[in-house]
Amino acid sequence: MSEAVVVGSGPNGLTAAVILARAGCRVRVVEAADTIGGGTRSGDVFGTGATHDHCSAFHPLGAGSPAFRDLGLDGYGLQWRWPEIDCAHPLDDGTAAALYRSVTATAAGLGVDEAVWRDMIGGMADDFDDLADDVLRPMLGVPRHPVRLAEFGHRALYPATGLARVFRSESARALFGGVAAHAFTRLDRPGSAAPGLMLLAAGHRHGWPVAEGGSSAIGKALASALIDAGAAIVTGQSVESLADLGSPDVVLLDVSPGAALRIIGERLPWRVARAYRRYRHGPAAFKVDYLVDGDIGWADPVCGRAGTVHLGGTIAEIAASEGAAAAGRMPERPFTLVGQQWLADPTRAPGRLKPLWAYAHVPQGFTGDATDAITAQIERFAPGFRDQIVDSVSTSPSGLARANPNYVDGDIGGGRNDLRHLIARPRLSANPYGTGVPGVFLCSSATPPGGGVHGMCGHNAAQAALAHLRR
Repeated sequence: MSEAVVVGSGPNGLTAAVILARAGCRVRVVEAADTIGGGTRSGDVFGTGATHDHCSAFHPLGAGSPAFRDLGLDGYGLQWRWPEIDCAHPLDDGTAAALYRSVTATAAGLGVDEAVWRDMIGGMADDFDDLADDVLRPMLGVPRHPVRLAEFGHRALYPATGLARVFRSESARALFGGVAAHAFTRLDRPGSAAPGLMLLAAGHRHGWPVAEGGSSAIGKALASALIDAGAAIVTGQSVESLADLGSPDVVLLDVSPGAALRIIGERLPWRVARAYRRYRHGPAAFKVDYLVDGDIGWADPVCGRAGTVHLGGTIAEIAASEGAAAAGRMPERPFTLVGQQWLADPTRAPGRLKPLWAYAHVPQGFTGDATDAITAQIERFAPGFRDQIVDSVSTSPSGLARANPNYVDGDIGGGRNDLRHLIARPRLSANPYGTGVPGVFLCSSATPPGGGVHGMCGHNAAQAALAHLRR
């Protein structure tokens, strides 16, 4: 029986471990923290019974993940819950655009852009499952659905700000721009439309759900599947080098390229080592968990029915703030994401007090305090919000990195999402999971397809490891 060790228990590491264990390997997962889950941890921050997600919250790519589907996580307790409206994007005139799971409902609310949204975004949503088979894998691979991939690709290569010009209304452009901004990258650069198109297509196909009981339910389901397959999980154990792991047949590292460079050390081929040293991380997140009294008093009630609310104003304003963060400047009005998870999952808020989740895009390694800027963005579109705040806890980029070392300088996406890093992630290779050291693989979000809770980095790396074992 082959022996495999997985370092890191984020969703990618756990996914890889389950696949290897089910393939007959003796698997051990080693996690430095005291709890598993990586970016899917959650808990009661204020001791009131309300559940806060520590990082990831809404999971359009998780609900549509081929990896999670194949693992059958619903059989291990993972239940998705959907809000009435997936996402809302308010503007300063008091109105808001709404993203429903239904293409028809979303398009109907966009007025003059109804036909364009239905034809462009709706068409990709219809093909999403086939599209995901290609887009959620290395770009240098042979596509399984070349026609659909080509149709997606010619739009995805546009700058987000350029593609948004197909819409005539400010609300449709802002809705698209807010989703594209999930990539933490400049929106005026080629390729920046790709993440937004994928999230919109995934949302229209599978919705933007939350995991019932908190995002930690994803890690718990993966761990249950792993234990059911006969594997072991060890927490509270740091790995400083490959020598700490004994002599397994394969090692999968759910860590950043920088950490992989340190763990593998001199065994890493110089070309790979150079690529890992040159790997760049993107802008950071600054997070605020609020405990608020009652539902939020949004200027447009549509926002009060949406699981996610994007606060950034027009697409021009979003592009300016994202450009500033990417250039190392703190925006006066940072793009801010707000989560109202209790709308989809009432167990998150057992009483009147609600766990409001929010984070803003700030420069990499930002050392200031963005709490007031985030609060101001919410107040801007929900007058009186400050009076609803019962308590709050802020987490800086350095705090995020301490909680999860994969969040280098507060980059929760695992690396830049510019065109270079979309194609060569973490390096230009037909097998980006291989490290050049036989039997050692990288499976973190620094590998294709990148950030998000979908397990596909782990899935793809596990397939590469199994191919190595079959040689």
